[in-house]
Amino acid sequence: GVVEACLLHMLKRRAAGFLRTDKVAALFTKVGKTCAIAADVCKKVQELQQQVESRKNQPNGQEPLKRQGSTTSKTPVLTPQAIKHIWVRTALIEKVLDKIVQYIVDNCSKYYEKDALLADPVCGPILASLLVGPCALEYTKLKTADHYWTDPSADELVQRHRIHGAHGRQDSPCKRPALGIRKRHSSGSAAEDRFAASAREYVESLHQNSRTHLLYGKNNVLVQPKDDLEAIPGYLSLHQSADSLTLKWTPNQLMNGTLGDSE
Repeated sequence: GVVEACLLHMLKRRAAGFLRTDKVAALFTKVGKTCAIAADVCKKVQELQQQVESRKNQPNGQEPLKRQGSTTSKTPVLTPQAIKHIWVRTALIEKVLDKIVQYIVDNCSKYYEKDALLADPVCGPILASLLVGPCALEYTKLKTADHYWTDPSADELVQRHRIHGAHGRQDSPCKRPALGIRKRHSSGSAAEDRFAASAREYVESLHQNSRTHLLYGKNNVLVQPKDDLEAIPGYLSLHQSADSLTLKWTPNQLMNGTLGDSE
């Protein structure tokens, strides 16, 4: 939707089509006349639209026709949101959206007014560059809201790490070394550096999931749970989600797997 908004910003009437309600379709069709990559996308979109129409017209219980070149026997099911953005979506899945946008930027005078976003000498190329990353991904299985997983407890993550770590160590499968970060001395070896790096990655992995971003992390932050108890060192991290900031703290003993029966 954001990419479509950028593509439609100050689009010339001739490029948008005088009578067409789908201006993005008109733009892709016009670009496809001189750009082979866009022409291929136009063909694929037309095939998908035909399949969607044939699915609607099929009686219940009958399978629609196969998609040409498809490895599956079933027609891909497109949600209303996917159909709404089918042009940009298809170009993205085919990994050519960045190339099409770059072609439009290079030939912006044909399609856009002078003050359009894609006609800007800075913003236009930036948009095309930003799309290189998404176009490099394989959209084989899209995640929906009900597939999000929550952050497991630190104890569960430590147990998982023990199980996973036991297969990789032949010398001592029962005892796991402490994960505290060692201070680097002048005589430090490469093995110690690797150990410190793996420990650091493990500590960070305890506090990350698919719904939050880790903004800051610091080890050996002291927390005093009660007035009569000593302060306990642990790992503190700051996370950002869609609507809030969250502080998390995990004791070093638990991170090292040596908490035992301590409260």
